[in-house]
Amino acid sequence: AVTEARKLGLCDSILVGSAEKISAIAAEQNFDISPFRIVDEKDPKKSAAIATGLVRSGEADILMKGLIDTATLLRAVLNKENGLRTGGLISHVGVFELSGYDRLILVTDAAFTIAPTLSEKKSIIENAVDFMHSLGIEVPKVAPLCAVEVVNEAMPATIDAAMLSKMNDRGQLKGCIVDGPLAFDNAMSEEAAKHKGIKSPVAGKADILLVPNIETGNVLYKSFVYTTKCKNGAVLLGAKAPVVLTSRADTFETKVNSMALAIM
Repeated sequence: AVTEARKLGLCDSILVGSAEKISAIAAEQNFDISPFRIVDEKDPKKSAAIATGLVRSGEADILMKGLIDTATLLRAVLNKENGLRTGGLISHVGVFELSGYDRLILVTDAAFTIAPTLSEKKSIIENAVDFMHSLGIEVPKVAPLCAVEVVNEAMPATIDAAMLSKMNDRGQLKGCIVDGPLAFDNAMSEEAAKHKGIKSPVAGKADILLVPNIETGNVLYKSFVYTTKCKNGAVLLGAKAPVVLTSRADTFETKVNSMALAIM
């Protein structure tokens, strides 16, 4: 991914980890890593801290996860003294180019915030909206996803969705259009919304899918990846710099896409 990103003119990279292993992998794959600076550190925890420090100091602009477990990297990112905290909420966005859709679809938060409160959902939307603005989408449409499209007091997510919509109406959530609750079919399909008699500026036109919890997000994200014809990338937002948090199982293409999104 890093050698391809350099060929594409996206970025250069600093490789932090076991220099011996890095060189062995490069030789095996016939990759030229001579343009890259290598910081030799065999311990994964120390590697994560060093890489985070390079970003914190401004020597690097983006932090990217390599073959290290997510928890170790995030501990370095969230370290109060030497991490990348800003005081705001950190959230994850997955960006998808789905076959048959004329726009990018963003799923949030599928990997970081476990059970977001109303105020956390507001922050997740704000992070996602700022990100969409950086991609040139001036007024993204946000669909707070629920199991149904009506407010039901037995389903707290529907109440949150209605409150977020009202906050948007009153200017507490700016730079976007929020309307919900919306079930997934109504958020993605104008035909489905029409059949159910839903009149909404977001129904069938959603750019951002706000999931109610991490389980929903994780299932939706992986459903897109494994059952649809799509291209995707993922980034952590809300830290002092973008964090490319891909899965070790992600394809090479997804990692390059994620780097490009972080640079944007």
